[in-house]
Amino acid sequence: MMMAVRYPGIPTTTDGSGQVVHVETHITEGSAAYPITPSTSMGVGYGNAYSNGVKNLWGTKLAFLEPESEHSSASAAEGFAVAGGRVTNFTSGQGLILMKEVLYVISGKRLPIVFHIGSRAMTSQSLNVHAGHDDIMGVSDVGWGILFARNAQEAGDLALIARKTAEVTSTPFFNVQDGFLTTHTIENTLLCEPEFMKEYIGDPADHLRNMMDPYNPVMTGVVQNQDSYMKGKIAQRYFTDTVKPALLDSMAQFTEATGRPYGLIDCYQMEDAEVCIIGIGSMIETTTTVIDDLRAEGRKVGCIHVTCYRPFPGAELAAAVANCKAVAVLERMDDPMAESNPLTAEFKAGLVDAMQGMPGFPALEKMPTIHSGSYGLGSRDITSGDIAAIYDLLESDVAPRYFCIGINHPTALAPV
Repeated sequence: MMMAVRYPGIPTTTDGSGQVVHVETHITEGSAAYPITPSTSMGVGYGNAYSNGVKNLWGTKLAFLEPESEHSSASAAEGFAVAGGRVTNFTSGQGLILMKEVLYVISGKRLPIVFHIGSRAMTSQSLNVHAGHDDIMGVSDVGWGILFARNAQEAGDLALIARKTAEVTSTPFFNVQDGFLTTHTIENTLLCEPEFMKEYIGDPADHLRNMMDPYNPVMTGVVQNQDSYMKGKIAQRYFTDTVKPALLDSMAQFTEATGRPYGLIDCYQMEDAEVCIIGIGSMIETTTTVIDDLRAEGRKVGCIHVTCYRPFPGAELAAAVANCKAVAVLERMDDPMAESNPLTAEFKAGLVDAMQGMPGFPALEKMPTIHSGSYGLGSRDITSGDIAAIYDLLESDVAPRYFCIGINHPTALAPV
């Protein structure tokens, strides 16, 4: 019998954008955003709440600022947070990359902001406004935590988890969902109760510092030269080293209150899996369905969703695949001149640390064969047949360094 939880959620139908707007209009004081497709509906939803005079859970009327660009919106959010405000932003694709200069500053100043990303393919040989992960991977080095939702429910839940962790560790976070595939797909979901959000997050006035207080001034954004810049940069580790344990604690508190479990990774049928797929985002929903069918045939297959990309869960992934003979890492992007695509490279690095016996990593004597694959660029369909073909590959003796699915190309796997 399942134990009753205090906050089981409010049943409704909405998309990932609606889940995010529900959370942020209850807990924040304002938003500075220049929405870009497919994050636009999040900005519109927040802007509508502002226009209607909505107040947050502590009685503060929401503020909404739409400046002339995404770069300016990130700068405005920075200023809002420096003044002690709880602020958010919504962006995608080129908008996220345009912000990059400011993103380093936000993390360097230890501002606990949460930005919501409707992840979108970057304009390359052509324009595409649909799902891709090259935008978020393009800012994975700016010192922010990164959480990935695979469905609308997770988009809302992780918005709260990201916010709590950000404010405990003074570290900004991205909460990412697949553009259109999650931001605009209506699902049966549970909205977090306002009472729970108020209890879980707390009043911003109680723990966010106003660095612009004239009665308690702080110097910030100064010039540091050779004598001090490196000291300040490496000193950031005092904060970042706390992010992983704080995130795990935030997830545990969320699960205890709602009954919805979260971890750095989410394993499905991995207890005895001999081969597995590792991926991020909405594609895992299709993968789990295929696994159920293949398991019915007696095949030992599993998958892992990487919920937390920063800090990267290298030790957790190494432990999860310890008994696998082959692993396919699927990515909604392609960086052909890199040694590997980003998630694959991080995964390999974690396995090497485990092989070398690094502290905190499981002891591995042998690495699985690793296959790197691209799928779903620009929201290209990923079918059950595509996933089945990947499992066929993993169970064979064929070991291509790279493959893709869903198109006709020399590197493509034919769907089953």
